[in-house]
Amino acid sequence: MAKPNYSFEKRQKELAKKRKKEEKLRKKAESRNGSADESNNT
Repeated sequence: MAKPNYSFEKRQKELAKKRKKEEKLRKKAESRNGSADESNNT
């Protein structure tokens, strides 16, 4: 039986987290540059 590849799972999780963070930062920058009528959820 093949052993599970935990390092792969960990990397995928980290990449997902990084992607989410970058998406959040981009949205934040967009709202700052564009219309600021959207409510801030901090």
